Amino acid sequence: MPFMCFPKNETLFLNRRLFFEENEIAVKVPSLFMLLIKEVLNPFYVFQLFSVILWSAEDYYYYATAIVIMSVISIATSLYTIKKQYVMLHDMVASHSVVRVSVCRGGKDIQEAMSTELVPGDVVIIPANGIIMPCDAVLIQGTCIVNESMLTGESIPVTKTSLPSVGAEAASSYDIEEHKRHTLFCGTHVIQTRFYTGELVKAVVVRTGFSTEKGQLVCSILYPKPTDFKLYRDAYLFLLCLVGVSLDIITITVPPALPAAMTAGIVYAQRRLKRVGIFCISPQRINVCGQLNLVCFDKTGTLTEDGLDLWGIQRAKDGSFSPPESDPAKDSLVNSGFVACMATCHSLTRIDGELSGDPLDLKMFSATGWVRSSDQCLQACMLSHSQLVLELRGTAFIVLAEAIGVVRQFPFSSALQRMSVVVRRLGDKHMQAYLKGAPEMVASLCKQHTVPLSFAETMETYTRKGFRVIALAHLYHLDLIETNMEFLGLIVMQNKIKQETAGVLHELRQANIRTLMVTGDNMLTAISVARDCGMVLAFEKVIIADAAPPKDLQPASITWQYTENPTETVKDKGMCNEQQPPQEQSYHFAMSGRAFAVITEYFPQLIPKLALRGTVFGRMAPDQKTQLVEILQSIDYTVGMCGDGANDCGALKRAHSGISLSELEASVASPFTSSTSNISCVPILIREGRAALITSFCVFKFMALYSIIQYLSVTLLYSILSNLGDFQFLFIDIAIILIIAFTMSLNPAWKELVRRCPPSSLISGPLLFSVLTQILTCLVFQVLAFLLVQQQSWYEIWTPHACNISGSSLPLSPNVTTPHNHKNIKNYENTTLFYVSSFQYLAVAIVFSKGKPFRQPSYKNCKTYPILFLEVNPVLLLLHEVDENRVRSPRCSASPQIVCVPHDWRITLVIIVIVNVAVSFMLEVHIAPYKFPDTALHCLNQKTDLHALTPPPP
Repeated sequence: MPFMCFPKNETLFLNRRLFFEENEIAVKVPSLFMLLIKEVLNPFYVFQLFSVILWSAEDYYYYATAIVIMSVISIATSLYTIKKQYVMLHDMVASHSVVRVSVCRGGKDIQEAMSTELVPGDVVIIPANGIIMPCDAVLIQGTCIVNESMLTGESIPVTKTSLPSVGAEAASSYDIEEHKRHTLFCGTHVIQTRFYTGELVKAVVVRTGFSTEKGQLVCSILYPKPTDFKLYRDAYLFLLCLVGVSLDIITITVPPALPAAMTAGIVYAQRRLKRVGIFCISPQRINVCGQLNLVCFDKTGTLTEDGLDLWGIQRAKDGSFSPPESDPAKDSLVNSGFVACMATCHSLTRIDGELSGDPLDLKMFSATGWVRSSDQCLQACMLSHSQLVLELRGTAFIVLAEAIGVVRQFPFSSALQRMSVVVRRLGDKHMQAYLKGAPEMVASLCKQHTVPLSFAETMETYTRKGFRVIALAHLYHLDLIETNMEFLGLIVMQNKIKQETAGVLHELRQANIRTLMVTGDNMLTAISVARDCGMVLAFEKVIIADAAPPKDLQPASITWQYTENPTETVKDKGMCNEQQPPQEQSYHFAMSGRAFAVITEYFPQLIPKLALRGTVFGRMAPDQKTQLVEILQSIDYTVGMCGDGANDCGALKRAHSGISLSELEASVASPFTSSTSNISCVPILIREGRAALITSFCVFKFMALYSIIQYLSVTLLYSILSNLGDFQFLFIDIAIILIIAFTMSLNPAWKELVRRCPPSSLISGPLLFSVLTQILTCLVFQVLAFLLVQQQSWYEIWTPHACNISGSSLPLSPNVTTPHNHKNIKNYENTTLFYVSSFQYLAVAIVFSKGKPFRQPSYKNCKTYPILFLEVNPVLLLLHEVDENRVRSPRCSASPQIVCVPHDWRITLVIIVIVNVAVSFMLEVHIAPYKFPDTALHCLNQKTDLHALTPPPP
């Protein structure tokens, strides 16, 4: 047994208790006060507080009050959402986290204790009726059936066996990664235990609290890896550039509704995704989805159907294969060793009267015609025949007069690519071993003379057709299992491609989004599936990159072979020629997990180059999938990962956008979860991500222009010692800006996935040029209106005045001020700029509301019509008709802080606004359009030379 530490006395236990503290994953829900402090200390709200104080000092009470109300609503909404997330996480962790357990310390008798008192080294007793594990523990006695869906997303119960007590593995130190199949992880549900009569199932605690697997998952949720997205970095830089020299102007250049407006597009996109069955726990990742240019797919359960159909079997006999047979349950085969291996070498278990386990095992077992009885405890196999029959009645696999008892099971390991069982036939004195797994691995463990000479050829025939092949082996006399075995033959399973797969991959390919397959299945099978589903086209060649580690003083080596003709070795020449058309130089690399490991270790300089052209990665371990995602990210790909959540959790978490097709608890580690078990969710998510991303750009540009337009108006009015009034600020910020900002986000995604992708940075030439041209346009027309109004014959320098009760106007001296207009708000320049700027807000909103190719145009969104009407109508009402006799002697207007202007000047303002809108539209569409680039597809755009891929000579 691997080396373990046990507490020897009570003092040692107390010392460990002090060192490791309580075994508890405590997710404390912060008080509202603490959350409020954290939220209010946000730089934006600190700035808002500064602005409110400044506005109040200058008597802008209404505007300051409105901003306070908006900020309070925003903070309250944020606090509610954060509090709700903390409560949900606390409830998820707290359930079953504190239980009573039976524990043995220092060799003393078993005693009851709370799970919070457990420390590493304690020996816990796993009850027969199961338990939700409160810690990470390694089995030292007995076997457990465990549901690990909370951690891995795997809905299939797995079998955990005790640590080996003999052999090389027993002599090694315990490693939680190496001995996963013997470890019970915190949060997983032990469904059943299996044990010998009179013995208890025991496990040694190895990790507690936040050090456990569950604790680390909770930590990743509490402290997620920050999304490094250029949009948000550029947004802060852009805002810094808007700050002016005056305190008033500084408060104007940062709009109060900016945070809410920026997240509106994401919120609407999240709602649309929810309506189509895609759930999101990290809304900020929606924008990242808009930049995806590569998507990795798992094969089984993702691209292909979950279930496998048994196509047939091919037995080995006397060093050759017999003809394929379709029914292993026929009389001539049912009692054979081949069928006995199919009936016993699996991890099926009976739960509530139903067989449960891997779908592949279920298909294999049901094809044998054997019956599995209910699970009971095992007795040692040294009993007499009569006793053995009685004790093994519960675990025997019975067919007619034949019965086999499973004595020991070694569950399937993806790292070892095999599983094995030790069995004993009733009435037989000797124990036997059966093994199944990857054909290459099984063949390497068998006597060579029992492996048919046509093994490689037969394997290649099946895998090229897309079949999944499993090999079986048998050992009659036990010495060392999994060595010198007899090769029994092959089980051929058919895995059908899902109906939606080909269409989705074609859509992604048309959009120039690269796709690749990362699977634990056979590489040739994966290549066949890649061709069948359109990931690799018919005219494209596939080159297998195979690598061998150093052996017998020979250095590591790499070979390149075409799959179409394995005997043909790729020559040492350039794979691409710029003079040839793309279809003649298109090729893909394929490699196995073994080759990937060798190249990563001995030829790391080749990995980025192979990643540029690699499309099929077979026999990849879960950690290798994660490693591949990191490599792709290192060469500037924005990577998406789509998997069924079984062995893909690491890659799903590490990718920029992970999409889980499993709705189990493990999907909490994936940003997105689809309720439909096919990949049709991928293009939907990318389209919505692009729409949300372009919406964020449009809203940010609009909010920036809004600040600049208001800045220009205020600056011009400052030149005549005037300013916009409180009610004017309120009308602009609430009646115009806030409604427009949310209206711009209502446009749904475009119905097609186009080849172009939206920009990822605000600091880019075309975008900055677009903003600058609109700023100059607004400046020109505001200055034009400001100067023109001063040239009118009826214009006079407006002086403050008061309106008496009778309605008469009493002219005052220009130097006289009154309480009603002491800041000189009501004047011709103010009214003119207010009219012009109000329409400028609407103009830039329309100009920046991009439609095709990423969003539906605004005119197709019926929700925008009433809102736009409400937007235009108040401004039109401000241009109300007045009695011409009142123009020469202007008096207080019915509209607050607005003065009356002649009808001709109103017509002039309308003309100025129309020309302004036309110029803004033409500049945005014809002079400063953003040329959206094609989605990055390095494998088609970069020339790869095999000279660069060939390893250097030793």
